[in-house]
Amino acid sequence: MLNKFDWNVSRKKRHHRIRNKVSGTVEKPRLSIYRSDAHMYAQLIDDVAGNTLTQASTLDKALNLEKTGNVEAAKAVGTLIAERAKEKGIEEVVFDRSGYIYHGRVAALAEAAREAGLKF
Repeated sequence: MLNKFDWNVSRKKRHHRIRNKVSGTVEKPRLSIYRSDAHMYAQLIDDVAGNTLTQASTLDKALNLEKTGNVEAAKAVGTLIAERAKEKGIEEVVFDRSGYIYHGRVAALAEAAREAGLKF
């Protein structure tokens, strides 16, 4: 059985495979996520210039979350990142799941961002 660190090595390998194919631009940035045990993070990245355009996480005071490591918190982050993207005039993104399987908190964040108006 894999321990936590072996699993993360496998995830990083998957992430590098994905990153070889997925890249963001100013018009269509990359929506990159990171999932820890306690929090969810999302950022929109312009890979051409190497800039983070906007970000959202469960640590944001604007969300005022009681619990941060669950599906409801991930939905809140997805909605917030979509709102911040719209403020910057971004409607279309490329989704980068960072090697995580599309299930649970990762899927909840993506679906909430879609419902809030992001296209990917």
